[in-house]
Amino acid sequence: MKKNPIKYYSTNLKSPEVTFKEALLKGLAPDGGLYLPTSLPLITPGELESLSFKEYHETAFYVLNKIIGDEIDKEELSELCAGAYNFEVPLEKVYGRKYIMRLDQGPTASFKDFAARMMSRLMQYYLSLNNQHLTILTATSGDTGSAVANAFYGLKNINAIILFPEKEVTMMQRKQMTTLQNNIKIIALDGKFDDCQKLVKLAFLDPELSSVPLTSANSINIGRLLPQSVYYFYAFAKLAAYIDEKVIFSVPSGNFGNLMGGLIAKKMGLPVKQFIISTNANNEVPEFIHTGIYQPINPSKNCISSAMNVGHPSNLARIVAFYRGIMNETGTIIKQPDMDQMREDLFAVSVTDEETRSTIDETFKKYNFLLEPHGAIAWKGLKEYSGINKRSMTGKSLSIALETAHPAKFPLELQQILNIYPPLPNSLSGLEMRPEDFVCMENNYGLLKDFILKYFK
Repeated sequence: MKKNPIKYYSTNLKSPEVTFKEALLKGLAPDGGLYLPTSLPLITPGELESLSFKEYHETAFYVLNKIIGDEIDKEELSELCAGAYNFEVPLEKVYGRKYIMRLDQGPTASFKDFAARMMSRLMQYYLSLNNQHLTILTATSGDTGSAVANAFYGLKNINAIILFPEKEVTMMQRKQMTTLQNNIKIIALDGKFDDCQKLVKLAFLDPELSSVPLTSANSINIGRLLPQSVYYFYAFAKLAAYIDEKVIFSVPSGNFGNLMGGLIAKKMGLPVKQFIISTNANNEVPEFIHTGIYQPINPSKNCISSAMNVGHPSNLARIVAFYRGIMNETGTIIKQPDMDQMREDLFAVSVTDEETRSTIDETFKKYNFLLEPHGAIAWKGLKEYSGINKRSMTGKSLSIALETAHPAKFPLELQQILNIYPPLPNSLSGLEMRPEDFVCMENNYGLLKDFILKYFK
C-alpha cells in the first residue's frame, strides 16, 4: 500500500504545508520561513548495517528513497543518484579511531557538490515533466556558488543568478563560477555574504517579481539539506565497530546547512553521541548555545575560512525548530528552544584564524595530513572536545571530522603556513587561464531587481 508523501512546513508557521516537489521548487516559504519535513522515516539498525556494503550512490538512493521515494519513480531516483555521485568519498584515518571525511573530491572540490548535484537533477526531473522553467537565485560565501554553477550549468529548464561578496572569496572560488557563462549569471556584490543573502530573500518576497519563477539553491532550500544527510550515514556505516556504536561528528559550520543534514540523519536513527559545531570567529551560534541569547554579528568577520564568514546563519531557524522553538528570519527568538537538549546534542566551539593556521601546521607536521582552513577548524573543534571529555572518551571512540574543501583551493594560505603549494586536482586544473564574465554591483536591492527583470522576465 502506497504511503502518503511526507509534508513540509514553514519554520514561521504561517504558510500551508507542501509536498517535497513544491518545497524544492519554491525554496523559501511564502511567509519567509524555511521548509522542514513534518516527520522523518526511521532507518533501523538492521538497515544501517546493510549500508556498510553499499557504494556511496547506493547509500544516497537508500536514504533519499526513504524520505522522498513516494514522490519520484524509484528507478529514476536511482539513476539520478548514480549520475550525481560518480566520485570518491575518502574516509582517512589520522590516528586511533579519529578520521577525516574528505568531501572534496567532486567536480568543484567542495562538499557543496553533494547537495547541489542532487538538487539540480531533482529540479530538472520535476521541471521537465511539464516543460516548466525556473530561475535559481542564490547567495554564496565561497563554495556554494561554484558547486551550484557547475551543477546547473547547461540545464535547459533552469537559469541561475549567483551573488558573492566581491572581496571575500578566493580567486579559485570566483573563477569556478565566472568562467562557465551560458545559463549562469554571476554578480560580485560590494558587501558581505549576509548582504548577498538579504538581497536574495528580499527578491523572493517581492510581489513585483512574481512573474519570474524564482527559487533558491543554497541551504535555504530543503533540497540542499536532505542529500547532505547521506554522508553521515555513509561514514558511520563504513567505520562503526558495531551497529549501535555512538559516533561523534565535528562539523565546520557557517550557514549551518551541513549541521542540519547531520541532525536530519540523527532524527532518522543514526546513533550520534554529539555533534561538535566548529565555527570561525563568527561565533554567534556558539554564544547562543552557551548563553541562550542570540545576537547576530553584523557585519560578519572576515576569516581565512571564507565559506564560514556568516554573521546570521539562515539554518539556525531550522535548528531552533528542531528543538521545539521558533525563530523568525531576522533572528528574533519567538519561542525559546529546549536549550538543555540542544546542549546535550551539540558542543560548540569557536576557532580563531591563528588557531586555524597552527592546526594546519601541527597536523601536517605530526600526521603528514594536509588540511585546508575549514577542515582545520573541524579538527581543532574535535581536539578541544576530546580534551574536555577525556574521561568519557577513550581511544576507541569513533570520531569523524569533516573536511569540506580541497586544500588546493587555498594555495596562498597554505604556502604561507607550510611553504608548499598543494597539488591541483583535475577539477581545478587550468582555471586561471579561462576568461571570466561577471557583473559588479553595489549593495542595492533595486539594482538586483532590475537585473533579474532584464534577464529573466
